[in-house]
Amino acid sequence: MKAQCQCGQLIVTMPGPTVAVVACHCIACQRRTGSPVGVAAYYPDSQVIVSGQSKRFERPTALGATLENFFCPDCGSTVYFRGSKNAGVTGIPIGAFVDPNAMVPIRSVGAESTFLGFGAHRDAEFRARASVTAFVRNPNPSCQRTLAYQAAGDRLQRWQAVGSTSWRTNPAA
Repeated sequence: MKAQCQCGQLIVTMPGPTVAVVACHCIACQRRTGSPVGVAAYYPDSQVIVSGQSKRFERPTALGATLENFFCPDCGSTVYFRGSKNAGVTGIPIGAFVDPNAMVPIRSVGAESTFLGFGAHRDAEFRARASVTAFVRNPNPSCQRTLAYQAAGDRLQRWQAVGSTSWRTNPAA
């Protein structure tokens, strides 16, 4: 996997598998990303290869730990971060990935700060699983299917749209 800043000067490569992919709704992640939610993939430090120049910004967390954000000095994009609470692990923002669709959040944290526009995500069920929808073009140009994936712990269920209104379980998933 590969992630980079907007201008391409700061690049991070991760040859191994991710430890977790988490959506965080806390105020600090909202400020870090400029978005209502920060989604990041976490990798062991030993699997993170950084090339290019970076600047570091350190801040305290709400839990009394510290978080170091590493960003491109040219374009300002945060490309990775590390926290003292989770020593040995590096977070890579999903938006920095060359292929961000390769990642599906398996956990959501910081729900008490969830942006009101994400009201549906405040329920307890979302805290245990995350959903992502992908649109798939059918070979028949007059038909389009929607596949919704639900990540629940370590299993992945796939649901397939039939027509435009009815849904059925896809046993081939």
